[in-house]
Amino acid sequence: MKSQHWIVFLFMVTTFACCKPNEPEPPDPPTWVGTPYELVIPPLFPPMDIPADNPLTVEGVALGRYLFWEKNLSANGTQSCGSCHLPEHGFSDPNRFSTGITGEQGNRQSMALVNLGWAYNYFWDGRAQTLEVQVVEPITNPIEMNNTWENALQSLRNDPAYPPMFLAAFGTAEITRDRAAKAMASFLRTMISADSKFDRERAGTYTFTPLEETGFNLFLTEGGINPNTGQPWGGADCFHCHGPGGMQMGDYLMHNNGLDAHFAADPGLAGVTGNPLDSGRFKTPTLRNIELTAPYMHDGRFQTLSEVIGHYNTGGQVSTTIDPFMEAAGGGLFLDEVDELALIAFLKTLTDTSFINNPAFSDPH
Repeated sequence: MKSQHWIVFLFMVTTFACCKPNEPEPPDPPTWVGTPYELVIPPLFPPMDIPADNPLTVEGVALGRYLFWEKNLSANGTQSCGSCHLPEHGFSDPNRFSTGITGEQGNRQSMALVNLGWAYNYFWDGRAQTLEVQVVEPITNPIEMNNTWENALQSLRNDPAYPPMFLAAFGTAEITRDRAAKAMASFLRTMISADSKFDRERAGTYTFTPLEETGFNLFLTEGGINPNTGQPWGGADCFHCHGPGGMQMGDYLMHNNGLDAHFAADPGLAGVTGNPLDSGRFKTPTLRNIELTAPYMHDGRFQTLSEVIGHYNTGGQVSTTIDPFMEAAGGGLFLDEVDELALIAFLKTLTDTSFINNPAFSDPH
């Protein structure tokens, strides 16, 4: 009997020692995260919002780089994401419209890939809210890589290089669309441009030339007519949508910048929301590396920075949805040739050659 009492006593002691009243249960074993990637946030940049379910890891970024340049993600094995986002062109396409594997062209210009970890409203019409959502679409788009994800994943499974890479990045060799998207999104978040003349000027290690300084002042000054004086403000009015706050040079919001008065050809955001008030509204891109990323606008209609400035200098096309920030709409900015030269000189200070030549972003195949 005494031995039975001791057994009961020991059971009670063990039970209460492991599971005290109101104490939470032990957490599940940690999920596989790989080796933490040490992302360096540049001076004056805000923190980057990394999704909790997709932490940056060395292995994930390495896998994402391979997938970004993987031509076998396309149906015929001829195109990768990098085919339309060329490093020497600021990771954009020098053609007005990119050509897919079938020879068909789209109707929008390929956006530059830079500092995407701080961006949102991906695609020109803002239809994707995260990088993880954005990266999956080009694979199946019939005018881009024209594949199915089932076929794309099977191509990766058949390649002996990829199962070990997925194992290293996620803890098992299983190859899925979700994992591929997370890896590519991780790689894109590391593509940071922050070594232009503008960055160095903000950091105090470079001094603008007089022409660059004049251009920067024009960039930050109101444009159009001052309603209080009836005289021109004298500025280029760029800062409302491309201000230097957070060092992004773009607010990534959806604006109608007066390109057209009617929008049957491309309704922009309205094609996503179905709301006529969104007609003609497109994502504002960053101006970083703008010298390298011609042609310009969502449809690549302008070949030069001079043409872009000319558009804003005329005031643009007035419509029912034109953005309130287009204060000079229908009237103009009153910039002269010297102002244009100065503004272009400033815009060229946003060029970052170390970014486009960074071997960490190059094709690893």
